[in-house]
Amino acid sequence: MATALKSLGNIRRNFDPWNDPSAQPLIEFDHVIKTFGDFNAVDDLSLNIFTREFFTLLGPSGCGKSTLLRMLGGFEQPTSGDIRLGGKSLKGVPPYRRPLNMMFQSYALFPHMSVEKNIAFGLKQDGMARSEISDRVAEMLKLVKLTQYAKRKPQQLSGGQQQRVALARSLAKKPKVLLLDEPLGALDKKLREETQFELMDLQQELGLTFVIVTHDQEEAMTMSDRIAVMQSGKIKQVATPAIMYEAPATRYVADFIGNISILEGEVETSSGERLRLSSEGAILEVAHAPAMAPGDKAAFAVRPEKVRLSRHKPLDASVNALQGVVWDIAYLGDVTLFNVKLKSGTIVRATVINSARVAPEQIGWEEEVWLSFPADAGVILKD
Repeated sequence: MATALKSLGNIRRNFDPWNDPSAQPLIEFDHVIKTFGDFNAVDDLSLNIFTREFFTLLGPSGCGKSTLLRMLGGFEQPTSGDIRLGGKSLKGVPPYRRPLNMMFQSYALFPHMSVEKNIAFGLKQDGMARSEISDRVAEMLKLVKLTQYAKRKPQQLSGGQQQRVALARSLAKKPKVLLLDEPLGALDKKLREETQFELMDLQQELGLTFVIVTHDQEEAMTMSDRIAVMQSGKIKQVATPAIMYEAPATRYVADFIGNISILEGEVETSSGERLRLSSEGAILEVAHAPAMAPGDKAAFAVRPEKVRLSRHKPLDASVNALQGVVWDIAYLGDVTLFNVKLKSGTIVRATVINSARVAPEQIGWEEEVWLSFPADAGVILKD
């Protein structure tokens, strides 16, 4: 099973120190708890992050991800537990003594300073020599492609350019770790997508460890080596984007990452990693399933791109075939999303790729359709 999971989906780069028992983590959260009054913002959380990893903390507002980042940065202190960097505890170490830097969502640029002075500010505070500051600022401006804007004030720049100034200032002191709190939240969708790839390339070029906080699933899936999905101060799953998407560990993770349909059922038979589930008046055959006994309740989750949609009954409708009525249609350009209502009222989603500009026989609203999928299309959720 572990081998099958490891091979799921594409990987962004050949980099997986978390699978090496001899690899030492750069950052360690050791049973960290953070309370505000009687509220547990972070609840007994343990987590390892490795050198040169692009690691994302993902979750809804209030899940504890920003609190975790602020504790790593030294802006909050754990109520209990320990945070270690390079094997050394960060207890009592103030933010300015930690070999890391933080880029805030608001960018926090000084409006009265030029771009180059904003970048130089932290270096001056550290007492770096003027000639070294000049060289470092020039290096950072070139890195973020803003050399020609060095003399401008922040208000004379676009949102994307301001974001790059903030990034250059964060990188100027050459920290071991860069912390990014919703760094792309103020950008429009197109610019955000472009900047995601710029950040990935920059992280690889500099060889730094990036820890980013976001609530944007697509952003996390695009940039990360690994993602930690958080809920109510706890981590629900840590995995690569491909495994997170294709093999979610829990119902919460499955529902939080992308579109998915979840069907409730009861195990009929189980043999090795294959089982049959009775659900929605049909038999669902599932490959790579966990060990379960006949009569056990289970939930089957399947992504819409794995579901085939047709007006016609499949040749083999004895397993993994469901009939329903088209309830909603959303044309998204590259794909069309169909919400199909089964007799029970359960909605199952299916996507159809728009590979041709004109579809000769479009499926319409309230049409009766069949849904089908192979045995390895979905996963069983036990939690």
